[in-house]
Amino acid sequence: MHPPSRPADENPAPRPETGRGTVDPRRLRADDLRYLLAVARTGRLVAAADTLGVDHTTVSRRIAALEKSLGLRLMERGTEGWALTDTGKQVSESARAIEDALARVADAVSGQGVRSLRGTVRVSAPDGFGTVFAASALVRVRRHHPGLQVELITATRQLTLHPSGFDLALAIGGSPGGRLVTEHLTDYALGLYASDEYLARCGCPETLADLRDHALIFYIESMLQVGDLDIERHLPGATPAFSSTNVFAQLEATRLGAGIGVLPAFLARREPLRRLLADEVDIRLPITLAMRREAVTHPAVGAVRDALRREVADRTAELLAE
Repeated sequence: MHPPSRPADENPAPRPETGRGTVDPRRLRADDLRYLLAVARTGRLVAAADTLGVDHTTVSRRIAALEKSLGLRLMERGTEGWALTDTGKQVSESARAIEDALARVADAVSGQGVRSLRGTVRVSAPDGFGTVFAASALVRVRRHHPGLQVELITATRQLTLHPSGFDLALAIGGSPGGRLVTEHLTDYALGLYASDEYLARCGCPETLADLRDHALIFYIESMLQVGDLDIERHLPGATPAFSSTNVFAQLEATRLGAGIGVLPAFLARREPLRRLLADEVDIRLPITLAMRREAVTHPAVGAVRDALRREVADRTAELLAE
């Protein structure tokens, strides 16, 4: 009779001893490292299982076996999923080298002269930027490396101090530092936009003070996870009449004449909207590119990072409303 399996995302193994000792390499199974890498990338046992084509109990069992062989804890559970311990990061970095070696073997057997990247790269990005820019960059990478799997998670939120569930993240605002390697990717512009129908019905504001007589469209203040998007910083005293956590809902509401939207220029320019008070309201915010430290040297992550850099360099005019 088999012992009962652990629920999904339960602690994958009893906590091993924390002391370091001699490890016999013959006791290690290289394939277990693939399971560690999958959980490190996704932050979830179930998501890692889907990536590997197995069930979550198999992932839990294989990581438990690896931790038992090493006698050390490799992963710990946080508020946003599973994250690597310091030892887990070191093991994961070495495991990537094994994964890369297997990819080179596959390329050699298939007779490919140029190495094709394999594996999975998960990217987290804000809704708007992720859809309009990151998706395009990921498509570019996939064209050159068809063996690579890319995953795009869109959510407008702050970079976390305890990263998990992504290889590379794009976020509005600066970096919290700590466990992430970050760089400034680009700036983007936001402004006031309205439809002709709304302006014909409600009039056009001539000054910032006139905005008090108009309905504004922006994020839900109480649910906002990005301090740089706090409307009080940019339009003191303003209170949105139509709010949404999704920038595309804000865009649609503006297009339908619900009010004046505070929108990214790269989205507003795609619709028949008019820019208002451009000299008075020209908000510029940074987008930060961040990677977990153990992902920095991974070739596939590097390819995605380079593609994102090219994408924003080629389309700067869209981002800054030039």
